[in-house]
Amino acid sequence: MSEVYKKNWTYPDPKTTEKKERRRQRFFEILPGFLCWLTLIGMFVFSWLAPVWVAIYIILFDIYWIYRTIYISIYSIIAYRKLERWKKINWFHRLEAIFKSDSLVEELNDEILTLKKDLAKGKFSRKERKELKQKIIERSSFLVRVKDDLKNRELFLPWEDVYHVILLPTADEDAGIIAPAIEAVKNSNYPNDKVIILLALEERVPLEQRELKTKILLDKYKDTFMDFIVTVHEVKGNEMKCKAANTTYAAKKLKKYLEDKKIPLENVVLSNFDCDTQIHPEYLAALTYAYATEPRRLNFAYQPLPMYHNNLWDTIAPVRIIVTGSSFWHMVESMRPDHMVTFSSHSEAFKTIVDVDYWPVNVISEDSVIFWKAYTYFDGDYQVKPIYLPVSLDAVLGNDYWHTIKNQYKQKHRWAYGIENLPLLGRAFMQNKKISLFKKIKYMFTMLEGHHSWATASFVLAILGWLPLIFGGERFSETTLAHNLPFITRYLMTLAMSGLVVSMFLSFLLMPPKPARYSRRRYANMFFQWFLAPIIAPFLGAAPAVHAQTKIMLGKYMGEFWITEKIIKKDKKKIDSKK
Repeated sequence: MSEVYKKNWTYPDPKTTEKKERRRQRFFEILPGFLCWLTLIGMFVFSWLAPVWVAIYIILFDIYWIYRTIYISIYSIIAYRKLERWKKINWFHRLEAIFKSDSLVEELNDEILTLKKDLAKGKFSRKERKELKQKIIERSSFLVRVKDDLKNRELFLPWEDVYHVILLPTADEDAGIIAPAIEAVKNSNYPNDKVIILLALEERVPLEQRELKTKILLDKYKDTFMDFIVTVHEVKGNEMKCKAANTTYAAKKLKKYLEDKKIPLENVVLSNFDCDTQIHPEYLAALTYAYATEPRRLNFAYQPLPMYHNNLWDTIAPVRIIVTGSSFWHMVESMRPDHMVTFSSHSEAFKTIVDVDYWPVNVISEDSVIFWKAYTYFDGDYQVKPIYLPVSLDAVLGNDYWHTIKNQYKQKHRWAYGIENLPLLGRAFMQNKKISLFKKIKYMFTMLEGHHSWATASFVLAILGWLPLIFGGERFSETTLAHNLPFITRYLMTLAMSGLVVSMFLSFLLMPPKPARYSRRRYANMFFQWFLAPIIAPFLGAAPAVHAQTKIMLGKYMGEFWITEKIIKKDKKKIDSKK
């Protein structure tokens, strides 16, 4: 990309007043909602007008759903096994070793040879043999990666020159929510003197509350890291009350800080985390390895696997199903990085953040929009690199059962509001002539299809199978297809339910330790909750997506970033937490 193009590059403004761009914006805003309602209404209309064709469509859709279930189940299992292997690696040791000539290659070769000799002896239990085989697979796979990395060793960035900034945007959250996130960074298998904490406060929060939160955290962690920076964002006239505006303000302050310290921006990795994000102890070391050994490090975002485990045992069954399903989906996506988009807590080269002019200050979905800005800035030469380590976040938790349900709906609605990226990306693609038409169609279709399925698939599976029988009339009800349709769909959906078995099994393997305040009977709740999935999916999964797409279609936009109110179960203390 030429320097001239970089200087002239801009990303579309969702609030544009230019007539041509506004028409394009509205077209792409209307499209998802229009297709959504066309599908939902069409289910009833065509069940009356063309019941035979709808019945055939139902059978084909069910078969597709079986394929999709198998696909998701297989990739969930593969991602889980990879996750478990990465968690057992001492990433800081490997980070140091990769810079010591060929010592890591020699070390891995020796380990693989020793493990194979041990395995050949045959004096192990079945479980021990399985663990040895897994170690051989992991070492062998990593050896291939190391040899490939070392081909570009002259382009390595010395890991000692890499600095990590942990950005924690916060509004009403108190210190008790944020402290565990900082504590997890402190306890990482990585030098704290290479880490800067950037706490991004909001000016609209009462001064006394801000000062108390800041004092508690500074008193505890000020001398722990290289530095602990606090910024206070004041909403300006052209900004929304949103996380993106806060992160942009904090990032601009960080740029000045780094320039004063004469730290090259390319040497800094910014991790934009939800303020309750607790990283795995090996995350920073694994992230540094990926960043320092990647010659094109600026052209990647780095994404861990989000797990909503901080309070999983405390929240209610419907919420557990929703957040566990979200975690599984991101595990599946990690197995096909060319489809990944940054979500929730993620990391990028700070120079890339600066080059793309930070986050827009008038959008809700800041986590994904930064990916699309970078993707168009680099003319399609930008991708997410998965880091197969978990980061733990809070699930929704309210004052009571129905309050929790309401908050979960609102949170899911805000996630679904990410479809606001479609009009921005569509307009950006129209401006950019260097991205291939194939890539433009691929990403636009993937985003549109994903959000359309999110909003409609659960309703199609739940009710469409019965509509031709209800609205099809006597002529259809007397056909062989009508008599067999309930049995066919029931049989196909039973096969598709096998995916729930896999999800249930993996959820128990990934589950954090049970808090002492709960009895063993809590495990029964964790098991039986999965029988609620077919009921929960339409109302807490699809309905919020329909709501979000409809609002954007009608031009009724979200005015500010919604913050989820939650409860700390162990002490009944009410807190707010941004998710």
